[in-house]
Amino acid sequence: MRLRAAVRVALSYYVANGLVGAIGLLVISGGVQLWLGSFAASAASVGVIVCIPPDQAAPRRRKLMQLLPAAVIGPPLFFSVHALHGVPLYVGLLLVPATFVAFLGGAWGKRGLPTVMSAMFAMIFSLAVPEHLAEASALTSTLYFTLGEVLYLAWATLANSALNERYRVQMLADTFLALATLIRTEAEQLVAPADASDGGAGLIGVLLKHQAALADQIQAARNIVLEAPRTPRREQLAAMLLQTLEMRDHLVACQLDLDILISHRGHAAILGELRAVMLSLAEAVEALADALLFGRQPALLETMRPRLEALHWGDDAAPATAQAPAAAEALAASKAPPTAEAPAAPESAGPSPETLARAMADRIGHVNDEVLRLIALARGEQAPDAAVVRSAWKMFVSPTAWSWKPFTTLWHWDAPPLRHAIRAALAVGTAYVAALYLPWGTHDYWILLTIVVVLRGSLAQTLERRDSRVAGTLLGCVLVGLLLWTHPPLALLMVTVTLAQAVAHAFAARRYLVTAVAATILGLVQAHLLSGTASPVFDMAERMGDTLMGAAFAWLFSYVLPAWERRQIPELVKRTVEAQARHAGVALRLGLPSTDDRPEIEWRLARRDAYDSLSALVQAAQRTLFEPRAVRPPLEPLDRLLAHSYQLLAQLTAVKTMLLLRRADLNIDMISAPLAQTAKSLEATLMTRSPRAAGPPSVDAARETVALPDPFEHDISPWLLRRLRLAGQIAVDLREDAAQVLAATAA
Repeated sequence: MRLRAAVRVALSYYVANGLVGAIGLLVISGGVQLWLGSFAASAASVGVIVCIPPDQAAPRRRKLMQLLPAAVIGPPLFFSVHALHGVPLYVGLLLVPATFVAFLGGAWGKRGLPTVMSAMFAMIFSLAVPEHLAEASALTSTLYFTLGEVLYLAWATLANSALNERYRVQMLADTFLALATLIRTEAEQLVAPADASDGGAGLIGVLLKHQAALADQIQAARNIVLEAPRTPRREQLAAMLLQTLEMRDHLVACQLDLDILISHRGHAAILGELRAVMLSLAEAVEALADALLFGRQPALLETMRPRLEALHWGDDAAPATAQAPAAAEALAASKAPPTAEAPAAPESAGPSPETLARAMADRIGHVNDEVLRLIALARGEQAPDAAVVRSAWKMFVSPTAWSWKPFTTLWHWDAPPLRHAIRAALAVGTAYVAALYLPWGTHDYWILLTIVVVLRGSLAQTLERRDSRVAGTLLGCVLVGLLLWTHPPLALLMVTVTLAQAVAHAFAARRYLVTAVAATILGLVQAHLLSGTASPVFDMAERMGDTLMGAAFAWLFSYVLPAWERRQIPELVKRTVEAQARHAGVALRLGLPSTDDRPEIEWRLARRDAYDSLSALVQAAQRTLFEPRAVRPPLEPLDRLLAHSYQLLAQLTAVKTMLLLRRADLNIDMISAPLAQTAKSLEATLMTRSPRAAGPPSVDAARETVALPDPFEHDISPWLLRRLRLAGQIAVDLREDAAQVLAATAA
């Protein structure tokens, strides 16, 4: 199993991207070495290293613009520090404001952070140049540095274009692996649901964590996979990614009714069968990912539909208590936070456990259908819907052009990027002054480098980086000490730098401990090459001390002008509620008559915003757990908000599935009025400030006045009306949760 996982990592897009950077470093530094000598090669390699952080697997369009900001900022910073090397006061006066300006790049989010690292690397590695060389060759060194940058820009742009087709396949395979993880998580919940009393950290917490991971992977994949699908192969891959979005919806809906079923005896056998089916589907998705990575034809999968349709509730299916089914439904749904179903008012007639189990089997059947479609698309047995692919790709690919808007909007005191820039400048300035008075004091740049890579915008990220950096540096120091003790030849050092660069770049966003070890090796060997001496004395204790000091400075300054998540939660909550309201209105309008495909396009955009906003809120909520208790937001209503948001998505996904996939089994005349009414009432409920005062949305036709039919048979209109009623009740709860969170954070 571990070997299989290791092979997947080795064939991943991030390892391929790391190798591109490493090979570029080796080729450029080796070429300059043969052409201009050792010192020129060392300076040029620094230029390459400065350009590598923004070099990620990316769309071909405007790839050069992704790299250009780092390449433009690097030379003046490198030259300025180089020229002032002998005057510590001037160096410090340059470092502090330059650090502040560089860290403002965090305003561009994930796109800006690599450029921040590049700017800081340019200054810090310039400090690594020995003083006698800095005084004599500042301009010459900068020219070599710039040469390395220019050569790498050309290399990275061409390599990204050449590997574009491979990146598409690798990105899609990684998305399938994340999807399989989510399927396995949901499968395990069928037989071992989390205790709802844990504040949402169980079922909802785990599911939303994996949903957020899948959402991030999908966003990264669609930027490449959906770009310009103008060939049959690209259309095929793009259609498979879009099919993944549909499967994610069905997985959300699979959580409906779970608590109700658990409250009845006789659930173990049928839920165990459903779990086995989902695990088989997860294995099929993983096998499809492996087939893509190895360039093989994926194996056929036998449909699970007959197995699902044959499932029936056991004879001992009486409620776990003496309550009627409807009362059991109300009891199960009343847990805080509920896991999949809204609280339902007790009624004289409610769905039986067998009916609910059959409905769950039907929803898992939709997951089965999507897996079969994925495999058919991959095998070329089903043609992609070219119209959908071509209409979707421009809407779902992130913009590649740089905009000044983030920079103009951060100039207020509570802006996290501004506070982080001030914090970083103070940390770097203080550490630089302290480094000047150290008894050893010869490698002050290492303290600064540790601060730059450890200090992050949130305390949670800083603590994680701190621990990984310290452990990785200690191990890296030992490895480099052993290497330099052997007095290795230059060729071996260049190969070491190349491999370290590949690993450091590949795992920077995946597992920072690995990156920390590799980056330590890279930095120390690079500094050794820049030193210009044959065999410098390497003091491991000094390096470890510098790392511990840098980590301590980063940790301490993370409490200076902190941007606690409590400050960001209100905006994230408002964004989530607004996205849920828009998605609710658009999703329900899919059932109304239309002359074009505009409602479905609008729904796809609304669905993306709903998932993205919920993912951002989940990640913020997870980061608050590492913050001091005194500044944490109210976690209980926030957990309920996350739970109800997930539930509302599940209910609306079930409705959407009926409208799009089983339209022939619906009584359109019966559902049209409730659909229109619920669409308006949900939007009104979610956007109002007094949800309880307005009362739950009323959909009289949605009342369960008749027994629900078998979901595998025709006329499923009663099921749709039930979903509308429950969605209305969840919307009231969600709005009330949001009001409580906003009131508590304001206080």
